Amino acid sequence: MRLLLLLLILTLPVAGCASTNSPAARAARHDPTPASEDVRARDLGIPFDGTPGTHNAITDVAGVLVGHTTLIEGEGPHAIRTGVTAILPNATLGAYDAATFVLNGDAELSGAIFAEEFGYLRSPIMLTGTASNGTVYTAVIKWSARKFPDQSPVHMPVVTDTWDAYLSDYLAFPLTEEHVFAALDAAASGPVAEGNVGGGTGMFCHDFKAGIGTASRVLSEEAGGYTVGVLVQSDYGDRDELRIAGIPVGRELTERMPELRDGSEDARDVPSDEERSILVVVATDAPVSARTLKAMARRATLGLARNGATASPYSGDVVIAFTTRELEWLDGPQARWRAETLDHYEAGPLFTATIQATEEAVINALVAARTMTGIHGSRIYAMPHDRVREILRRHNRLLE
Repeated sequence: MRLLLLLLILTLPVAGCASTNSPAARAARHDPTPASEDVRARDLGIPFDGTPGTHNAITDVAGVLVGHTTLIEGEGPHAIRTGVTAILPNATLGAYDAATFVLNGDAELSGAIFAEEFGYLRSPIMLTGTASNGTVYTAVIKWSARKFPDQSPVHMPVVTDTWDAYLSDYLAFPLTEEHVFAALDAAASGPVAEGNVGGGTGMFCHDFKAGIGTASRVLSEEAGGYTVGVLVQSDYGDRDELRIAGIPVGRELTERMPELRDGSEDARDVPSDEERSILVVVATDAPVSARTLKAMARRATLGLARNGATASPYSGDVVIAFTTRELEWLDGPQARWRAETLDHYEAGPLFTATIQATEEAVINALVAARTMTGIHGSRIYAMPHDRVREILRRHNRLLE
């Protein structure tokens, strides 16, 4: 009998629950990461620019909530290694300014047309595996109708994905609406689980296991004191492209290459980054317009470049940025709103913060992830922390 492990990763500790099989009880279970491995990039002495927020996470932007459902089931040809991550810009699904940027478009991002046309959205932002887009899309509409019966449901959910089929039997379509509901209901503020969780469960980056990563930056008081948070679902890149703190560590980390199998006796050659992608979600509390948000979304790709991303023509490199500034809706025969807006020429520090947080979020995903074995026995190895430290130390880039 196959064992099913359904882990709902929360961003805050959860109180005791009455039933071990109830959704609330499943929500209390954390990914079984040994405490000794529960480290982030800064814990290893990897240097980064800028000042992080309290949790160094996208949830440092007040009001932003994150929840994961992680689905791990079976072994061999029917192994499931997938999930879904929910990001709520606000708890009430109120309208928020948003913009998108596509560095390379072998990808899908629902809701993007509306954001480009009107400059705002009203939907959770959902990250998942490629074959689950439809399930997640429908589930968000149903969840919003049940969660907020007194307001219009979400009509155009924001759903985007990366390819987890190297570790998961995607044609089994294992993700259900209940899994999506669970991630949405679990969304909370505070620390965010990283690595092999949620939509990032079956993903790998620069030929190491990766997945979900997050980071934040707080601007100086002179620059407005605003916060920028980034969350990534990383699933891209060749090993020799990987750079950490400016050092091409991937060229020296030639060990622990992925072992990808297709059901035959021998391992296949590892694929290039051409079939995998990167998703970036940028949040801020700065009062900026959709025009400035699009500029921030473009800058996020500079953070990816710092780590070695090259945007293969077969890759989906997608960014969505939003602000939590409040919109004041005015009474009258016509729908109108007003809000404070930062002049675009003052957005330079926000651009820098976006680049810095994106760079660190990807490395956090690599540091947090653990070795995973999936479909047909395919195995993706975790990045060796000691070897990374050794290389950075040799190049005088390690903070001891």
